[in-house]
Amino acid sequence: MIKLLHVEDDADIREIAEMALGLSGEFEIVQCISGEAALAQIENYTPDVLLLDMMMPGMTGRQTLEKMREKPHFATIPAIFMTARAQHAEIEELLATGAAEVISKPFDPMTLGDQIKDAIKKHAE
Repeated sequence: MIKLLHVEDDADIREIAEMALGLSGEFEIVQCISGEAALAQIENYTPDVLLLDMMMPGMTGRQTLEKMREKPHFATIPAIFMTARAQHAEIEELLATGAAEVISKPFDPMTLGDQIKDAIKKHAE
């Protein structure tokens, strides 16, 4: 079972992702509506992978990840960003800052689980 922390402010996207990943039976999903909520959640929960929305009110996905990386046990957890503004330069920048993958929105619910598993494998290499 892959423990996944999903941080997304859009309720519809959270629901679609939870349904898509939940159907596979391979993911244990914890969802948060903001970076601040995610930072509170990780005090008691250590996921195997992070799925972070880029554009959220308050803290962005990148800012959320930077705060998480301050905790030693979060330094090597693979982080995947989801963004509707997936310009090539932005994707390259996110990958350069340590993202395991960048998934464009709208995403394909049928392939989301495989994309996450592929990113985890790629990160482990």
